[in-house]
Amino acid sequence: MMTLNIGLVGTGWFSKMHAEILSKIEDVNISGICGSSQVKADKMAQQFSSAKGYESIHTLLEDQKLDALYICVPPFAHGEIELAAVEHNIPFFVEKPLSTDLQTPSLILDAIKNKNLITSVGYHFRYHDSAQRAKLLLQEQTIGMSLGYWMGNMPGVYWWRKQDGSGGQFVEQTTHIVDLLRYLVGDVKEVYAAFSNRVLHEKETGVDVADVGTVTMKMENGSVATISNTCILPAGGKNGLHIYTDQGVLEVDQGNLIETAVGRKTEYKNQSNPYETETNAFLHALRTGDTSGILSTYADAWKSQQVAVAANESAKSGKPVIL
Repeated sequence: MMTLNIGLVGTGWFSKMHAEILSKIEDVNISGICGSSQVKADKMAQQFSSAKGYESIHTLLEDQKLDALYICVPPFAHGEIELAAVEHNIPFFVEKPLSTDLQTPSLILDAIKNKNLITSVGYHFRYHDSAQRAKLLLQEQTIGMSLGYWMGNMPGVYWWRKQDGSGGQFVEQTTHIVDLLRYLVGDVKEVYAAFSNRVLHEKETGVDVADVGTVTMKMENGSVATISNTCILPAGGKNGLHIYTDQGVLEVDQGNLIETAVGRKTEYKNQSNPYETETNAFLHALRTGDTSGILSTYADAWKSQQVAVAANESAKSGKPVIL
C-alpha cells in the first residue's frame, strides 16, 4: 500500500484532532503543517516526527509533494487556501462551514469542477450511526415536518462574535443541523428567518452576531422545517433534529437516535467514531478513486452553505429567500 503524504492547514482543535487520527493510520505521513504564524506551525509540527512547519500555504504546496490537504481554519480564512490546492491538483478535506458567505465557496466549487478533484467536507453528523439508521427508516415513511435546534453558549474565540469573522451562529454552528436536515429529509427550496440580538451585545465586547434566531424552510419534497438556535445560555446546551412522520417521531442527535412509534420506543446508540469514519472514507477515495464512502462532497456542502447564507439574507431583509 502506498504511503499518503498529507498536509494540514490550521493549528486549532480540529486540525489537531484530525492530525491525531491520521497519525495512527498505517501508511499515512503528516508531511507539513501550515499555521497563521511560523511559531504556531512549528509548535504543532514538533508533535509529528515527519512534519515541517510553514507560515504560507503556497510555500507548503511548493515544498512538499502532497497527496491531500486537510483545511481546518476559521470561516473568514477560506478561499486562498482551497484555490491554491486546486491549482496544484491536490484533493482536500475541509472543515465546515465553507466560508462566511456564498461567493467564496462558489468560486472554489467552479475551480473544483474544472479539475474534477476528490473533496470531502467535515459534516460529521452524516457519519453517525444514528443518522445512518434514521436514513434507512425514513425510506419507508412519509415526512410531514422537521424541528431542529442548536442551543448553547458563545465560543470564546475572537472571530466568532463578529459577523464577518464567523458568519453568525447559523452559518458557523447550526449549519450542522441544516446539513443533517438536507441529508435525511431532502433539499430546501425556500427560507424565511427571524434573528435578534437579545443579550450578548450588552454583556460582551465586540459582539455583532445575532444571539437568537429561528429559520422556517419549505422543502423540495413538500414537507416543512424549522431550525432554531441561540448562544445566550450560560453553559452547556444541546443540538439535534426531530423528524415527524406518518409512523411516528425520529429524534436524531450526536449521541443516538430515538424512534417513537405506536406502542414502542426504541433507542439506537452510536458505536463508531464519525471523525474516523469520514477520514477512512476520504483516504480510501484517495487510494482507489472510489468516492462512494464520502457522504459530503464540496458540491453537496455548497448547498448547505447556500441555505445558511440565505437565512442571514432573509433575517436582514425580512423577506423569504427562494433558492
